[in-house]
Amino acid sequence: MKMAGIETLSWEPLFVMRLDVAYDRAHPVGGENRRGIFPVVGGTFEGPKMRGRVLDGGADWVSWRGDGTMLIDVRTALETDDGALISMQYTGLSTPTSPEAAARFARREPSPYEDLYLHTTPRFETAHAKYEWLNRVIAVSNGMRTDDGPMYHVFAIT
Repeated sequence: MKMAGIETLSWEPLFVMRLDVAYDRAHPVGGENRRGIFPVVGGTFEGPKMRGRVLDGGADWVSWRGDGTMLIDVRTALETDDGALISMQYTGLSTPTSPEAAARFARREPSPYEDLYLHTTPRFETAHAKYEWLNRVIAVSNGMRTDDGPMYHVFAIT
């Protein structure tokens, strides 16, 4: 339904990001939400306006709801190929779309986008003049698990 005066949302691709997660160094904190801390130890990103690497030192502070939904809370840093440092923080959720998808996810097997409802809302912060525009971007992503770990397609809402 179209309403008078209401515009549609548009988007443009920012980059594709692949993360290296040290699952073997995870910290199972536990508690009511079964929290776990998963170190992000690297990765890459590449898009039309920027490319580079994900720095070691980030982490995903995951928790799980009773219905099996994983709540994602990541803080990490990006370094562009021209030396800019960019802080990236995103929250979101991931939930399997079927019992079979849930079993593959539990075994850390690669899965297509259709296996998971995996979406996040990245935010960025930088002082680098070339990428300062990122400080004013609202972004969304969709993700999946590959052989090498998580992969996200990140889009700017325009």
